[in-house]
Amino acid sequence: MIATPDKIENAEVDGNLAAVSEVEAGIRDFVRNDVAYLRRPTPGLLGGEPPIDASAEATVNNVNSLIQRVAGTSLTEIENLVSELEALRDLLHSEGQRVQREISGYAQLSQAAMKSTRMIADNVAQWKRTADNLRHD
Repeated sequence: MIATPDKIENAEVDGNLAAVSEVEAGIRDFVRNDVAYLRRPTPGLLGGEPPIDASAEATVNNVNSLIQRVAGTSLTEIENLVSELEALRDLLHSEGQRVQREISGYAQLSQAAMKSTRMIADNVAQWKRTADNLRHD
């Protein structure tokens, strides 16, 4: 079976949605753990910060990792798109210059053809006058 661009695009969208869902799940877990952690009584601490628990730190690291992975993929795609657009801009610029050269060449050719046509018409008119003068004489 051949992969069509639509199928590839759908696979990319599905992959992106899965990554986004992972990030959202990680953020939800982090918030739940953080809220649960903040609600726990901390005996002996008056006004101090609660100690960081290993699972909360692991959750934070997981969320950061997921965000970096999703952002990294998006940034790579954006960079690739910018590169493609720059290449297309360069192509369009060079093609525009080529078309301008072609148009200029055709304009010069057209002017030369018009001059030649005028010269031929003038010569034919002159020959006709000469022939008419010879007939009348």
